Amino acid sequence: QAQLVESGGGLVQAGASLRLSCAVSGGTFSRYVMGWFRQAPGKEREFVATISWSGGATFYSESVKGRFTISRDNAKNTVALQMNSLKPEDTAVYYCAASRASVTIRAQDFNYWGQGTQVTVSS
Repeated sequence: QAQLVESGGGLVQAGASLRLSCAVSGGTFSRYVMGWFRQAPGKEREFVATISWSGGATFYSESVKGRFTISRDNAKNTVALQMNSLKPEDTAVYYCAASRASVTIRAQDFNYWGQGTQVTVSS
């Protein structure tokens, strides 16, 4: 059973950067596919980015590709989401998630979730 704790959210202006971090305890971190999802008010949770066990494969939603970068440190049991050129439409609660499955972008394939961290981008 893994526990995930996100940090790094906040209020920023459009064009700024934020770095989210997720610390994972329990289980074998290096065997989890890790992902980031987000949920804006009144909207469904959506996929943002995912990274393979080794970090060698990453996938992004079209809306963040080229602006966001997902990375992981298997020695520290952490995964990060570097968010650059933030836009007001990036405003959401961001969730870190871990999957025991192979690389996936489907929320239903992720077994463990953090509590979320709020990111607010003002125009």
